[in-house]
Amino acid sequence: MKKNEVPQDKSNLESANFKELCYAVDENGEYTTVNSSGWTPKTIALNQAIEDINERVAAAKNRVLNNDVSPIEYYMEYHKMDLGILSSYVGMWQWRVKRHFKPNVFKRLSTKTLKKYADAFDVSIEKLKNIELHEN
Repeated sequence: MKKNEVPQDKSNLESANFKELCYAVDENGEYTTVNSSGWTPKTIALNQAIEDINERVAAAKNRVLNNDVSPIEYYMEYHKMDLGILSSYVGMWQWRVKRHFKPNVFKRLSTKTLKKYADAFDVSIEKLKNIELHEN
């Protein structure tokens, strides 16, 4: 793509005063970098991904409020983590973290273990235990 053909469509990046760095060919036929404010197809894909994430967070919140899962699942979804990432942050095996998704197991966790999760999610133990205290 030529330097003057780099898309400058409206996007989420534009509202935050961010620009995406793209490579393009200049007038001498050499590669150079150009800032782009966005590209419509990419913006549509990003918006869809954000919408999907928000739906997953809302579903996790409902499961916690229905006492189907522990708040760990909600915070994991809220922070866009998966089981592997979360287990590496808290230094536990994935099967152990998944076990902590069970409300009856979560209620029996030690303060030390709860602190690991609270630190990973950057919340207090009190907010970890009660998602209604968490501001979305």
